[in-house]
Amino acid sequence: MAARIRKGDTVVVISGADKGRRGPVLQIFPKDDRAVVQGVRIAKRHTKATGMGQPGGIIEKEATIHVSNLKLVDPISDKPTKVGFRVLDDGRKVRIAKATGQVIES
Repeated sequence: MAARIRKGDTVVVISGADKGRRGPVLQIFPKDDRAVVQGVRIAKRHTKATGMGQPGGIIEKEATIHVSNLKLVDPISDKPTKVGFRVLDDGRKVRIAKATGQVIES
């Protein structure tokens, strides 16, 4: 599957408990079709103290979310859009925003 969403893209959540939230993609897991988005799907992890430097406690961190629940935010219109692909005259394959037809710089 081609990389429609990449690290650094701004995305919006289109379904689930965090619907409507937006943020940058921090990490992508292509084999699992999942992504980590900043501020979305916060999970609490209970950790045990591991010596002097690491205190124990409850740590909140982002969990993965399936890419089917994400839509790329169009940099021109600032609205969610589908992603398409186009081959330019110089032979490069680029992502385009379906709503405006603009090339998405990555």
